Amino acid sequence: MPKFVYAFAEGDRSMAGLLGGKGANLAEMTRIGLPVPPGFTVTTEACRAYLADGAEPTGLAQEVAAHLTSLERRMGRRLGDPDDPLLVSVRSGGRFSMPGMMETVLDVGLNDVTVVGLAKNSGSESFAWDSYRRLIQMFGTTVMGVDGELFSAVLARPDAPQGPLLAAEFQAIVRDAADEDFPQDPAEQLRRAIDAVFGSWNSERARLYRRREHIPDDLGTAVTVQAMVYGNLGADSGSGVAFTRDPATGLPGVYGDYLPDAQGEDVVSGVRNAMPLADLADLDRSSYEKLRTYMRTLENHYRDLCDIEFTVERGTLWMLQTRVGKRTAEAAFRIAGQLADEGTLSADEALLRVDGQQLARLMFPRFDDSAAGTPLARGIPASPGAGVGAAVFDSAEAVRRAAAGEAVVLVRRETTPDDLPGMVAAQAIVTSRGGKTSHAAVVARGMGRTCVCGAEDLTVEQGARRFTTSDGTVVTEGTVLSVDGSAGTVHLGALPQVDSPVMRHFEAGATAGTDAGTEPVARAMRHADAVRRLEVRANADTPEDAARARRFGAQGIGLCRTEHMFLGERRPLVEAMILARTDAEREEALAALLPLQRADFTGILAAMDGLPVTIRLLDPPLHEFLPDRTDLAVKIAVAEARGETPDPRDLRLREAVERTHEQNPMLGLRGVRLGLVVPGLTAMQVRAVAEATAERRRAGGDPRPEIMVPLTATAAELRIVRDEVERVLAQVGTETGTEVHCPIGTMIELPRAAVTAGRIAEAAEFFSFGTNDLTQTVWGFSRDDVEAAFFSAYLDRHIFETSPFEVLDREGVGRLVRLAVEEGRAARPGLQTGVCGEHGGDPDSVHFFHDAGLDYVSCSPFRVPVARLEAGRAALQGQRPTGG
Repeated sequence: MPKFVYAFAEGDRSMAGLLGGKGANLAEMTRIGLPVPPGFTVTTEACRAYLADGAEPTGLAQEVAAHLTSLERRMGRRLGDPDDPLLVSVRSGGRFSMPGMMETVLDVGLNDVTVVGLAKNSGSESFAWDSYRRLIQMFGTTVMGVDGELFSAVLARPDAPQGPLLAAEFQAIVRDAADEDFPQDPAEQLRRAIDAVFGSWNSERARLYRRREHIPDDLGTAVTVQAMVYGNLGADSGSGVAFTRDPATGLPGVYGDYLPDAQGEDVVSGVRNAMPLADLADLDRSSYEKLRTYMRTLENHYRDLCDIEFTVERGTLWMLQTRVGKRTAEAAFRIAGQLADEGTLSADEALLRVDGQQLARLMFPRFDDSAAGTPLARGIPASPGAGVGAAVFDSAEAVRRAAAGEAVVLVRRETTPDDLPGMVAAQAIVTSRGGKTSHAAVVARGMGRTCVCGAEDLTVEQGARRFTTSDGTVVTEGTVLSVDGSAGTVHLGALPQVDSPVMRHFEAGATAGTDAGTEPVARAMRHADAVRRLEVRANADTPEDAARARRFGAQGIGLCRTEHMFLGERRPLVEAMILARTDAEREEALAALLPLQRADFTGILAAMDGLPVTIRLLDPPLHEFLPDRTDLAVKIAVAEARGETPDPRDLRLREAVERTHEQNPMLGLRGVRLGLVVPGLTAMQVRAVAEATAERRRAGGDPRPEIMVPLTATAAELRIVRDEVERVLAQVGTETGTEVHCPIGTMIELPRAAVTAGRIAEAAEFFSFGTNDLTQTVWGFSRDDVEAAFFSAYLDRHIFETSPFEVLDREGVGRLVRLAVEEGRAARPGLQTGVCGEHGGDPDSVHFFHDAGLDYVSCSPFRVPVARLEAGRAALQGQRPTGG
């Protein structure tokens, strides 16, 4: 039979999985000799058994009784003793801190009889009855399901009773609301309190918190049962919370709050205004100095910021809890640097104390939360930041208003590549459909634009230029909105913003200086760059994006998407290519596109001079470059209804739209298939790359382009395209007198490509994993359809813990990546491998790619610093001994 209960003296901080964070740290403080009220911990294993069976596991009651007897013996008091009762607290404590999410019951053991004994022994009737009132209130709320507002309403009355009368009224509330009396048996109180803490693990708020913090649902909570000490015994008593450093800024000093004549719950709940912790020195110098000593002891012992709860009972200091303290992102970087300077941490350990999510929070501007108010709508926080502007409902209007100097927010049902100009012009993007890896989200992150996707409460009427919220509020074009991409909320009006010094630091690039606010980040970045193995490249489609990526530390471009070069003013040329009826017409259209593509590549290669630039040949299906099918049909029908002759070009476009229409374009005529089916398309793009390369070399540059073929499924496809690429490169070399060499590789984004990687590698010099499409094809998901449709249900039912489009699915997609790397390198030793999906900037996924042996990750320019930091952390964590 497993052991379900441990005395504090039996554990230590390494047992957090079994004893919970609170129980393990209480045991650790006991072990190092700090003054901790004695007690015991009921394990997480007992909780898991209780939740699985709906009842306490066999033997638990006996173990609790035995440890209670031991506690009574040590304290010289007995639970339920009418003359000198032992009282205990019953608190939750999971493996990971979940502040306020689960239940606590204080003063267990009081009843109508023992309250008299407590009054006698404490010498204070008011204290005893106040403690009894607290127990009835907390037990009634957390254990018996009574609405807490019923108690609060009584306390808020000007004529609220005191002492025995208040306790009696609270008991009446319990009787009426729970249809049973408040239990007078202390043993029953203890048992039910423990069971209530177990049950609180699955409360709605706890489940929601775990989902947001990615804490597994199957861990369970431990329960600590501890002898009560009292801060509400008078002016010489009190309770407080202390931090060994400022958790907001990381600065050293005395930080915390103290409340005289109060229990700890009063401090945490904020029901009374606390005084600064430093004021305790004036009230009780001895306790203050002891507390400072214990704070130093704990920080030195844990080698980190510590969060401490304590109570002073009539001049005696008791330590009730400690844990490694939560902190802001700013504080995390500063504290890590300080501890390294002090010799507490090595440089490697300091780097492991910060992470990419914290860095991302420092890079984006934020709204002042205190001024946010109630949002108009909530959606998926797709791209962090704070954007303010006038609502507009199409790309052209966004461009027009932005050109006139007006800040705009682009609101769409969803975005397409054709919306790119408006997205560039906008301060923020809002869509009512899609998710974190929808088009809007991916492109917005790449540009550093704030974005909220999947705001399903909004009914967007693009034709009417307005949207309606779930409560009927109508917002028309020109109305100023504030979009919080970190919280996923949309607000009416302009909210004040806070700038990001860290973003300004990265924007300055190699010339950046540092100050007190940015040096901790710069220091972590320098060490991450020194220890990482993975290169970090960027996904960039314009010279401006390439230059920004380089300033942010990118070591090249891992994905240059050529489809974005075919939009805007160039779209008619693409339409002409699609509408061409003869080879001559098609060649004419391609010839018009050639110099434009060449200029694009020349600028990008110049911005990335000396670094690799991986250029993906055209990938999207051709219909994405044509007008909307319905819009064309309506335009033609209106003309015919008026007795007019429809524009012949519109008729040809409609025919082309019908011809290229596909039921599932993601799996249709796109990628390598386009190059095989549309004559001259691949040759035009490769010629543009080759001529740009020759031009840069003649100018004294060091261009390093790489040609990447998308959506390859077979080695045969790749060989045919490779032959054409090599032919065009040779032609340009002859014509320009400049030898042009481009490594030729392919994207691995189909399961078949992954499982036949050995064959494909015979024709490829590099693999780049397109994990966005690989995730879609492995799961059978259409990304833009499923995230808003049923992902929330999948998360609720724990089919997956996080979206596989955000964090790489290691079991499925990850296994294919490992297989392709192994088989590809077996067939071609030295095969270069990388990833260019958005997973390349996800912290958790970066660690996987490091472990899988990839050579580089590529991500949006604004995620490059995050990927650099995480690549360094991955290298260090890979050096850790197993189980360390």
